[in-house]
Amino acid sequence: MITEKNTNSKPLDFIRQIIANDLATGKHKTVVTRFPPEPNGFLHIGHAKSICLNFGIAAENNATCHLRFDDTNPDKESTEYVESIKQDVRWLGFDWGPHLYYASDYFDQLHDFAVRLITMGKAYVCHLSGDEIREYRGTLTEPGKESPYRDRSVEENLDLFARMRAGEFDEGACVLRARIDMASPNIVLRDPVLYRILKSTHHRTGDRWCIYPMYDFTHCLSDMLENITHSLCTLEFENNRALYDWVLDTLKTPNHPRQIEFARLNINYTVTSKRKLLQLVSEGHVAGWNDPRMLTISGLRRRGYTPASIRNFCATVGIGRRESWIDMGVLENAVRDDLNSHAQRVLGVLDPLKIVLTNYPGNQTEELIAQNHPQNPDMGTRILPFSRELYIERTDFMQDAPKKFFRLSVGREVRLRYAYLITCQEAVKDDQGRIVELRCTYDPATKGGNAPDGRKVKGTIHWVSAPHALEAEIRLYDRLFTAEYPDADKEKDFKDFLNPDSLTILTSCMLEPGLGQATIDDRFQFERQGYFCLDSESRSSSGKPVFNRIVTLRDSWAKISESK
Repeated sequence: MITEKNTNSKPLDFIRQIIANDLATGKHKTVVTRFPPEPNGFLHIGHAKSICLNFGIAAENNATCHLRFDDTNPDKESTEYVESIKQDVRWLGFDWGPHLYYASDYFDQLHDFAVRLITMGKAYVCHLSGDEIREYRGTLTEPGKESPYRDRSVEENLDLFARMRAGEFDEGACVLRARIDMASPNIVLRDPVLYRILKSTHHRTGDRWCIYPMYDFTHCLSDMLENITHSLCTLEFENNRALYDWVLDTLKTPNHPRQIEFARLNINYTVTSKRKLLQLVSEGHVAGWNDPRMLTISGLRRRGYTPASIRNFCATVGIGRRESWIDMGVLENAVRDDLNSHAQRVLGVLDPLKIVLTNYPGNQTEELIAQNHPQNPDMGTRILPFSRELYIERTDFMQDAPKKFFRLSVGREVRLRYAYLITCQEAVKDDQGRIVELRCTYDPATKGGNAPDGRKVKGTIHWVSAPHALEAEIRLYDRLFTAEYPDADKEKDFKDFLNPDSLTILTSCMLEPGLGQATIDDRFQFERQGYFCLDSESRSSSGKPVFNRIVTLRDSWAKISESK
């Protein structure tokens, strides 16, 4: 179930075509999909593609999508991951209703299926070590070698498996393997492991079990038990489909879901391997799973991305059969496109330079009218205080300005957004020669920024009133890696490509006072600066509010690449 239906009318992708055909021919009367995360880490942007696909297809067909946790490895799983995944799926706009499941719900049935395979002579207990199993498996060009334990009797295997279940053996002492074909051209079918011994406490079943089913054995049977019609997964599981089908066909299950593979989401300038993301977190390269530089869903949420922007991005990249790379700029444009339509425009000065209007009354404060969105009058207006002392952006002043510099310089006139035309008369410097203040005059006849005599002023700059400004900390986030494909070179550590400028902290920014009422759900465009939001996790050490830059107003990385 989804809270917002997909109304995209573009042609169906190949998965939707398969499903439409299955419904049209009567193969299925309804559709049941599932999103089956392993609760061993936080979800990332690649998972968002799968979430949008599975829940989206269910919504389009007025059908059901299950959320199922494939929790078969207690050593790496926790309730923290379970809760974060549920939060992420809900935040993206999807609802599984009553259809929340866990693979651990089926541990008894999975055990019974394993016993049935043993009874059929299709599974056996093997005492080879993990290294020996890998050695016996063979290669892509050489067949595997049969285990010396492969021809044990059914009775002996049943006894050994029962003893595994009872905890008589140490971890690694033995495993249960399927008895398929050690000469199969598909290495996945060379007697894969179905169960292993793990004497670990499970986050849901406690210490009830000391043997746990492998993912490939669990997944197909869980799909079958839940009456899934179409089991959608990424291409790395393509070879595993043969095992998926073998298990269901051998057990002659009452229904047989169809596994369909699609290309995973690959985005440049990032990594999405859970193992590598965990490294970044555990080694302190980022400040947790929800660090706004991470492309985890929780990181994107804290950064200020919206659910709609991520759903739109997933719809844009589409579903294909072949692996490809998506430029990070496509994701960044998705959030720009979304925020451009509804983010309130505000004024914020990131690198303040003080202005004193020498001819403005010192005890006077005006209230000026500013539009909340110039292209959307329905968003209304707000009041901006205006006074004798202001802050402007330091880069909006240049002492020895070239002819085509249309901002402020001594002797030049500019327009203050929503306010007046001002002219700089003097730049005041400190003992080190740094400009610390500008002394300017304003034209009181130009309120609103227009000159009654018709004179043209090309430059318009933003500002805030100094006595009324909200002092804030601004965090400018950039791409986490400098290399387009940070984990492509297997000879190098992907962390060698971490971007030292991925986070810049500005501690004394001046914002218009209304931002003191901002909530974590608000999104703003700081005019001429970018899109920002209030950080959901922290305030500065001095108690100032912290705002994160979501994205710049344009693709600055593309401009850098073009210049190079």
